[in-house]
Amino acid sequence: MQIGPDTLFNPTDEHRMLREMVADFTTNEIEPQAEEGDRRGTLNLDLFRQVAELGLLGITVPAEHGGAGMDATAAVIVLHEMSKGDPGFGLAYLAHSMLFVNNFFHCSNDEQKERYLEKVLTGEWIGGMGMTEPAIGTDVLGMATTAKRTDDGYVLNGRKMFITNGVEGDVFLIYAKLDGRITAFVVDTTCPGFEKGQVIHKMGMRGSTMSELVLDDCQIPAANLLGEEGQGMVHMMRNLEIERLTLAAQSLGIADKCMEIMVTYAQERGAFGQPLNRFGQIQKYIGESYAKTEAMRCLVYNVAGNVGADIQNRIGSDAAKLFCATAGKEVADAAIQVLGGYGYCEEYKVERLYRDAKLIEIGGGTIESHQKNLTKDLTRFVYG
Repeated sequence: MQIGPDTLFNPTDEHRMLREMVADFTTNEIEPQAEEGDRRGTLNLDLFRQVAELGLLGITVPAEHGGAGMDATAAVIVLHEMSKGDPGFGLAYLAHSMLFVNNFFHCSNDEQKERYLEKVLTGEWIGGMGMTEPAIGTDVLGMATTAKRTDDGYVLNGRKMFITNGVEGDVFLIYAKLDGRITAFVVDTTCPGFEKGQVIHKMGMRGSTMSELVLDDCQIPAANLLGEEGQGMVHMMRNLEIERLTLAAQSLGIADKCMEIMVTYAQERGAFGQPLNRFGQIQKYIGESYAKTEAMRCLVYNVAGNVGADIQNRIGSDAAKLFCATAGKEVADAAIQVLGGYGYCEEYKVERLYRDAKLIEIGGGTIESHQKNLTKDLTRFVYG
């Protein structure tokens, strides 16, 4: 809910129509299957391919290449609306459309686009990205996965951990060190020496899967080098901005849904002869949660207008994810408290949303990494 003009949130008619389409699809298709996906810990592939039919898997890919030809604000709208229904399914969409498709498109050459783009835009193939390793998370420079040149390409060795879409994925953007420099490769399931490791069971976001990826003398053709040797860090940092922004949008979607649930419950549920929303303690939870949610909304959409393939805004994206990750979890926690015992149980969904919300304080960069980045960048560029 917004009060007043919403040009920040829907800057064009196209954005408004996109929001209406995704909101309707979320209400009718995504939310009804969320509980089953959470219980089973599986990605709904049929539903994922319905998203492809809506043209959303390439939301930031230019229309002449088969995408929707839209911007970071559009990506935020999709993740915001999806996450009101099922943040876990939204995370699978994010890993595919942002971590693989968006990154791949801006780094790939024409031949690579010809081979892979149609498959991932139609949902025939599911994509993901392999950066995190068993021994390193935020410390990207410490990755142990290596690449060595061969006569006809490269050989990769290493393991990638906590990979969203790892179970169903067909193609991944993998980072490895080549002569000590981080380099990006496209690795698909046809590459000899590529295996999917253990399935990782999660606290939340269970509508998407997670697994380990194993590269054991994995043979990569020279044509699967993404960009140039040693450019992987540049690709990674550029894409992290839209990744973190869309994760922040997921937190906003979670907060919006929790607000809806707790406000409705506090009006309908009574105690001591009057609605719960007449009590000051409940009013505190609702009022403060609303203020946080609206602050999240303004921050996310303001930053979205200043993020793009050729626009660097690490300060904005880090600030958005840092604030929204924690605020979204706090709003979900407040919703549980307002609902009491019902909030702690499955019926009203807020316990699932709370579990989902926690991931965003960790995935795509921990909140501690954002604090570090912001301090460094503000010192250098704003106050230095």
